[in-house]
Amino acid sequence: MYFIRMMNDMRMKKKLAVTFISAAIFPLLLSGLYLTGKLREIVINNAYMQVSDNVDRVRKRTEELIKVPLDISYRLSVDNRMKKVASREYANYGEVIQAYREYTDIRDYIQLYKEISGIRVYVENPTALNNWEFIQPGKSIKDQTWYREAIDQKGLAGWNLIKDEQSDTESISLIRSFPVDAMGTKGVLVINVGQQQLNSILDQESFTTLIVDSRNRIIGSNEAELTGMNLPDIKVDEQILFNQEGSYNTVVKGKASKVVLADLNPPNSWNGLRVISIITGTEITREADQVILLGAVVIMVSLLFAVLLIYASASLLSRRLLRLSKHMAKVGSGSWETYIHIDGKDEVGLLSKQFNTLLRSVHDLVQEVQETNAQKNLIEQRQSEIRFKMLASQIHPHFLFNALESIRMEAHIRRQDDIAEAVWLLSTLLRSSLEAGNGSIPLREEIERVRCYLDMQKFRYEDRLEYHLTVDPDLQDLPVPPLIIQPLVENSILHGLDNREEGAVITVEVKKIREGALVKVFDNGAGFPSERLAGIRAELAEAVHEQESQRIGIRNVNDRLVLLYGASSALSIESQPETGTTITFFIPGGGVND
Repeated sequence: MYFIRMMNDMRMKKKLAVTFISAAIFPLLLSGLYLTGKLREIVINNAYMQVSDNVDRVRKRTEELIKVPLDISYRLSVDNRMKKVASREYANYGEVIQAYREYTDIRDYIQLYKEISGIRVYVENPTALNNWEFIQPGKSIKDQTWYREAIDQKGLAGWNLIKDEQSDTESISLIRSFPVDAMGTKGVLVINVGQQQLNSILDQESFTTLIVDSRNRIIGSNEAELTGMNLPDIKVDEQILFNQEGSYNTVVKGKASKVVLADLNPPNSWNGLRVISIITGTEITREADQVILLGAVVIMVSLLFAVLLIYASASLLSRRLLRLSKHMAKVGSGSWETYIHIDGKDEVGLLSKQFNTLLRSVHDLVQEVQETNAQKNLIEQRQSEIRFKMLASQIHPHFLFNALESIRMEAHIRRQDDIAEAVWLLSTLLRSSLEAGNGSIPLREEIERVRCYLDMQKFRYEDRLEYHLTVDPDLQDLPVPPLIIQPLVENSILHGLDNREEGAVITVEVKKIREGALVKVFDNGAGFPSERLAGIRAELAEAVHEQESQRIGIRNVNDRLVLLYGASSALSIESQPETGTTITFFIPGGGVND
């Protein structure tokens, strides 16, 4: 009570300011703080999900990339021609050059598969030569860790970042040993993975993404300067060097970061690779912070403008209310002839006008009431006349249905069942047509009306008329406008059957499509000449208000479809002389609501 009394005693300007601060500023600030926290949380979660998806995508694409060198290594390890070229004893260098020239499989693989950039075969053979494909492993090569591991692993594949003697660059390579001859001699096969293909996979990632080997050497990265470095060199937390697959909060380059790890273990390999994606907190929230800052600036400017506007509006309102209060005081003193004019169409201006109206003559008020009563009586009289006419209009269809039923029963008594059937069909068709309202009906009722009409026409044309009705079972309850298909069928009979002695076939198809239902009515009748077809299309393309209100047939159907569903559901007509006519239209999935 004290608060209400205090608000009632407060001046209008202060009251509006307090109300605005209480109802707008405080809730807005609280909502802003809450939404800001939620926005940051959502952005962080979305970023983590995106990183996880990116890592999984990189892993899958890298797996597809290394399948190619893995498959080639299988082929070469069992290629007896390659083994023979590498291990046979040559009498002279001419034989060596000739053998290398005739064996083209390695060069063919490099040209055929862009996923590899080089193939080297290391086999000890003093009679052979080095040609960057077949290489004699010297002591420096045999002392390499990857070479010793390949020999020890007995045919398993390994993946390491090694130097190519030809290009003098390091690249991720498949290494595996293979038996050269029956004596147990072993050779080592090295296949370089295409670095360009690997980089194309990584370059599509927006966050720092690395592929590292089992020795924590970076074999690929979307930041080119990191390729070839060791993980400890980029100042990552040591737990990344040993953690298994998963996501971890850690520190990279002194910044709090989220790291997602995924293992990549190629089949039949003694070691594998890892995909690592690193995202820092600042990268995650940078865009969110920008949006929040911009939003805060906009809110503060809006609040300042609102405060000034509220103050100006309150001052204007209080002055106008004070004028009205003084004027009412004059009326209270007995001055009934006074008149006040306050500008504006708001509540204060309306209140002043209503106050002036209150002071008008009582005679004018009574006269206005009498005119209102007379007008009300006239409306009730017209309404009674309308109800009487509607009641009278219902007598004629009732009489017509009774008469048709009497004729049908008489034909049935006289055992003229075909005539009785025709009368029943006509009665059913007339009743459904007269009962059709402005709402919608299930598609099955409209199809039943079409079937009834076609059966009645078949009674007339007999074997000259054949029809087929095909409706998707899922569309039986689809709401459609009444009398939307039957006029099209009637048009097909009128233009397709009356002009052909051999008869016609009428087909109605209702198919379910993703957006709704596709209705097609076609016949094999006489069709339309191109000039007549162009005229019909032009008429259908006219705006609805440009056509006559009493038109029926396909134009009436087209108007209702356009008004209910839009131009995309308008009738589409295709026709050729002596071939037939096809009319198609579309009903959205929701149908028409009553």
